[in-house]
Amino acid sequence: MKVSLFITCLCDVMASDVGKDTVEILERFGCEVDFPESQTCCGQPAYNSGYVTKAKESMKQMMKAFKESEYVVSPSGSCVAMLHEYAHLFKDDSEWREVAQELADKSYELTQFLVDVLGVEDVGATFPGKVTYHRSCHMTRLLGVTEAPFKLLKNVKGLELIDLPLCEDCCGFGGTFAVKHSSISEQMVKEKTEHVVETGADYVIGGDMGCLMNIGGRLSRDDRQVTALHITKILNSH
Repeated sequence: MKVSLFITCLCDVMASDVGKDTVEILERFGCEVDFPESQTCCGQPAYNSGYVTKAKESMKQMMKAFKESEYVVSPSGSCVAMLHEYAHLFKDDSEWREVAQELADKSYELTQFLVDVLGVEDVGATFPGKVTYHRSCHMTRLLGVTEAPFKLLKNVKGLELIDLPLCEDCCGFGGTFAVKHSSISEQMVKEKTEHVVETGADYVIGGDMGCLMNIGGRLSRDDRQVTALHITKILNSH
């Protein structure tokens, strides 16, 4: 099975290990992974800020980059949800409509791909520790990925998974929301991290680096001894 890695801006610039772990996990289950170097931002920051015309320039580049891919897999539910949105944004564009729908149909968040496409629920990982899981908004509400991460985590040897109170609540990142409405965002992440600490977990994990950077940053500033990790770090641990 041939898979193209969509690395995302944050993973590329801020968390390259997430990309490495993603590739190793996919290769463990027989996937042949390539990396189209012409990929760029999915356009979500500009689109969410109201710059639709400019955002579509990035979107068209992404459609070109992955046009020949069999599957597109990314360690970000939020960015994959944006790829799915292309089908709606280009539905009245005769040149790009079909390409946009094809990209949406073959694009998956990593845990979604493992469980729903490969049929894998046990990746053979071992991670001793107490963890709690944050459900990111776009991954849960827009992409509809709710159970796949938990199916994988329950089979990680040594891992104790603790329920996060109000786990569906936003952490306050929301891309440019955190910049435009910083005072509101600050209170949202404060509430989120209080719930994380309440669990007694050593780690808070999730499937979107934006959320994890926001939550991890607040935990660090408050000197809380909880580490924020991307789920790939857990799934690629032995």
